[in-house]
Amino acid sequence: MDAGLFTANNVWMMIATALVFFMHTGFAFLEIGLTRQKNTINILFKNIFIITSGLLLYYAWGFNMMYPGFEEGSSGIFGFAGFGIAPPENGMTPEYADGGYTWWTDFLFQGMFAATAATIVSGAVAERVKIFSFMIFTVFYVGLVYPIVGAWKWGGGFLDSWGFYDFAGSTLVHSVGGWAALVAVAMLGARIGKFGEDGKPKAIPGHSIPMATAGVLILWLGWFGFNGGSVLSADPELTSLVLVTTSLAAAAGGISAVFFNFFMYKNLDLTMFLNGILGGLVGITAGADLMSPNEAIIIGFLAGIIIVLGVAFVDKLKLDDPVGAVAVHLICGIWGTLAVGLFGSMASGGQFLIQLYGVLIVGAFCVVSSLIILGTLKAIMGLRVSKEEEVEGLDIHEHGMDAYPDFTNE
Repeated sequence: MDAGLFTANNVWMMIATALVFFMHTGFAFLEIGLTRQKNTINILFKNIFIITSGLLLYYAWGFNMMYPGFEEGSSGIFGFAGFGIAPPENGMTPEYADGGYTWWTDFLFQGMFAATAATIVSGAVAERVKIFSFMIFTVFYVGLVYPIVGAWKWGGGFLDSWGFYDFAGSTLVHSVGGWAALVAVAMLGARIGKFGEDGKPKAIPGHSIPMATAGVLILWLGWFGFNGGSVLSADPELTSLVLVTTSLAAAAGGISAVFFNFFMYKNLDLTMFLNGILGGLVGITAGADLMSPNEAIIIGFLAGIIIVLGVAFVDKLKLDDPVGAVAVHLICGIWGTLAVGLFGSMASGGQFLIQLYGVLIVGAFCVVSSLIILGTLKAIMGLRVSKEEEVEGLDIHEHGMDAYPDFTNE
């Protein structure tokens, strides 16, 4: 391979890595914007902990657990290539990864993905989870559950051998976080005041919708790296197609969500608009490289409708998800994964069944894992803060500081 092409491929992958890293800023802005001022420090602390601990865990063993080098004839369920990281002999040359990037770039790009699963959970459990319980959960979920599931497809495991397809993680990233979010909100219970005596949900407005809007726009930008980098090279045709399908799905998801919500509830809800965009992005992620622009618009459009129905369904179950993480990441993650069997170059009845089996297997593993981790934490140290701490805010009780001291009564 020409040295210039190898360098260009690697530079694009490093840019994509930076864009995925920047998504954590978007997640943080979105979460604090959709929740109350008194819990801002707590949410920011969780997000910073996820990034820092997640990268170290991925270095310590996660990368080698996700890419263990399954031997031919193995079950493809679990493997481990050892602690720590060290590049192979050809890791810095075009011989590695068909000249798409170096081994170091590979590690860092994948490491940026790893923390996202716990970030999804962070928003769902906002405003009432104990900080140390969440931190311990993050260590186990990012350190063990995510790389094990990732190995089943991206690491060449049994789902890969079955033909399961997930280009950039509708299932392997988003639904992995979404399943844990579902279990966590069910175990935690709703925030005080979320549901009235009649059982109907009440709005608990976030303190900065402009911040939430900025967060979604940053996430959309970051998705250019999330999906565009998943091409694993700077291939001009495929990379540009992926960026187009990603953007069109996001736009269609936002439009369909806001107008379907208006049809249902007669209000132009900006937060539903924002979650529709995210739903479109999650929905296209599994098959962004397989779809035509028309198909991407259909997938995104349907994802936006799914968001409105999903949020209503979560409320009907009396589950309190402040940022809509279950609807966005779990339900749209499932939709995007199944869409691979319905649209695009791989669409067929057989492929749809393979996608469905993958969704069910990953879901079962993540739900059981989450129940074990969270159930153990609940029994040993508890998951939820006290009523007094929740009412007064986690910032003061968990961190001893206020995010906006100049705007707080003395």
